[in-house]
Amino acid sequence: MKALQFDYKIPHYIFSKIIGSFIPSVYWNSRISCLRFHEQSEPELPNENWVKVKVKYGGICGSDLNLLFLNDSPTTSPYVSFPFTIGHEIVGGIAEVGAQVTGLNRGDRVVIDPILSCVSRGIEHPCPACLKGNFSLCGYKTEGKLSPGLLIGACRDTGGGWSSYIVAHKSQVFKLPTAVNDLNGVMIEPFSCALHSVLRNPPNKNDTILVIGGGVIGICVIAAIRALEIPCRIVTLVKHQFQAELASNYGANNIIQLRKQTYVDDLAKSLKGQVLKPLFGPEVIQGGADIVFECVGKKQSIHDALRFSKSGGKVVLLGLAGIMDGIDWTTVWLNELDVKGSFAYSTEVFQGKSTRTFDIAIELMRAGKVDLSPLVTHRFPIEDYRNALDTASNKKNRAAIKVVFEP
Repeated sequence: MKALQFDYKIPHYIFSKIIGSFIPSVYWNSRISCLRFHEQSEPELPNENWVKVKVKYGGICGSDLNLLFLNDSPTTSPYVSFPFTIGHEIVGGIAEVGAQVTGLNRGDRVVIDPILSCVSRGIEHPCPACLKGNFSLCGYKTEGKLSPGLLIGACRDTGGGWSSYIVAHKSQVFKLPTAVNDLNGVMIEPFSCALHSVLRNPPNKNDTILVIGGGVIGICVIAAIRALEIPCRIVTLVKHQFQAELASNYGANNIIQLRKQTYVDDLAKSLKGQVLKPLFGPEVIQGGADIVFECVGKKQSIHDALRFSKSGGKVVLLGLAGIMDGIDWTTVWLNELDVKGSFAYSTEVFQGKSTRTFDIAIELMRAGKVDLSPLVTHRFPIEDYRNALDTASNKKNRAAIKVVFEP
């Protein structure tokens, strides 16, 4: 099968890092980049508790682009195993079923929770996080019967969605009801990321919420709040007009576009805050949102998240923030802000019961509370990966939201 793999080689890394700052396509359009497109054998079932899935759609995530642009922090490097096939947003059909798997059959349409936690690693005595259902916080990501890897798409043993087949432990596989089509299916993973952040940091009635970012995760946070029927006011800060239109369609009350000369005043007004002028440097905001969901992960977006939070407010970091210099953390102590990270998905309290995040996402789609299929704006065969990655990394020019492979 054809697959797109990432393999860390020092000469390739150095060359790409130097040239890529001038010619970004070098990261995927060069024989000495860390990305390689080649033929490889299909992944095999690690044991009889696993299934093989034929990929229908494999999404291109912001974290995948962060990887290709070599922007990942070395902090995550112990939790991958090279070479690995990229791709963790996966919808497909079961092609092979292990002898110990029940309730799943060949041909079933499924989505994959890619987190490789204790149960999928075959660890006899699960870690405290996994015992509580917090699989994204698993303490044994480098142990067990699998190679190191946070998730499918970062582990050399499982394959990834940027290929024709992956393998997954039975606990990672969720059947899709007929009412949920494949385009919604490929959106379940990013939607679950958003649901996890909202359910772990739920807005109160009549809160004002600020969502920074109009990409997939930002739009999914808006969609999650509305699908959960939380009665709060949502303000969102977006970069492009097509993102503004989507934010409005999914339930944002006020949309501010990121225009350098005006957005600070516009956003402060929308949040009923006051713009104060310091002796020098960027404006200070008095007042702001009850909760800010930061969905970009850039220096400026994090700075905005902190200064547009009200005193005693909360900032939830979903963006892929890594090593950043020059962020002013003064407002964290001055305004006693609660800053929370949010990674992936696990188990949530939903309608009074402990429920896997993926099950909640699927149920909200099945019940017609949300339709995310319009966010899939571009589809490419795996062979056309150069055009796919160029599209995904040039959102403004292509009006791209979610770009997917059709292996």
